[in-house]
Amino acid sequence: MAEPAGRGSRLLVADDNKVNRLLLARNLELQGHRVALADNGRRALEMLRAEPFDLLLLDIEMPELDGFGVLALLAAEPALRDVPVVVTSSLEGMAHVVRCIELGADDYLHKPVNPVLLKARVNASLEKKRLRDQAQALIRRFAATEVAQDLLDSGFALGGRRVQATVMFSDIRGFTALVESQSPEETIELLNTYYTLMFEAITAQGGVVNQMIGDGLMAIFGAPRPLADPPLAAARAALDMIEMIGLLNTERLAAGRPAIAIGVGMASGEVIAGYTGTQQRATYTCIGDTVNLAARLEAHTKQAGQAILLCDGTATGLAGRLPLQALGAVQFKGKSAAVPVYALAAPAAG
Repeated sequence: MAEPAGRGSRLLVADDNKVNRLLLARNLELQGHRVALADNGRRALEMLRAEPFDLLLLDIEMPELDGFGVLALLAAEPALRDVPVVVTSSLEGMAHVVRCIELGADDYLHKPVNPVLLKARVNASLEKKRLRDQAQALIRRFAATEVAQDLLDSGFALGGRRVQATVMFSDIRGFTALVESQSPEETIELLNTYYTLMFEAITAQGGVVNQMIGDGLMAIFGAPRPLADPPLAAARAALDMIEMIGLLNTERLAAGRPAIAIGVGMASGEVIAGYTGTQQRATYTCIGDTVNLAARLEAHTKQAGQAILLCDGTATGLAGRLPLQALGAVQFKGKSAAVPVYALAAPAAG
């Protein structure tokens, strides 16, 4: 026989009437839950901020801060607004029920609370929370942290907005030949290792990896969350990426495997960032001339014999804080005029 939904969950009962608190807690504990008690709304909020709870059972008429105030404050705090709330109150009238639901309560039970009805409503609220937590976990698994948080905070909508950002492209040099020389299992292992290292370098600097294509990736610094200094964050991430590849190569050579090299191209400027696709399938990305230039710079690392290439906008944004080498202007496909290119000091690309 299956266990009831949410059995063993951590519940908080907020009620200023001591008898009501104790009887409600006893009933919930008999259902297998772990219960904590608060004698007013302000104390309940303090406890919710201090430790995680799966559900709040909330009285309305309480001193210091009533249930309506608690609901309003829960809705205003991102960390608490998803806590399920079942109101237990002696207040009569549909207006009070409607107000609680509008403020975010999941359910409303009149006192004295029927134990059977209480069990059903609590289990239903816990099941909804379980499904919501599961959905949020899936979003975080398949989207970058910043994109997941943007979705949870703002919801999903196709479209974009203009932002100032630094765009990065990177891939493994000579990957096709490398694939031909090793087994598929070795290739998958290499890609998983490569992405693990690159994600760490990029996300540590506030960047978002929004595309992975074979051995290549695209990252954005400055969207969906703004960064104080996107060019510097991207440059530091690129240097960390090169350093990590160097450390990885030490292990690969020791294991009798060939060393690998990567190329990184970065461009800074205005992009249109947002969700593109359809209502059924979409991705967070950015488009614009800045994106195209970053891709051209990454491809040009092969001809330039450099690991990291920057546009003049990125170089200007770095403002002499990192060592750069001017390589002159390069005529890229799709550009009407030659573009000044700079190399960021790092080991040469292979």
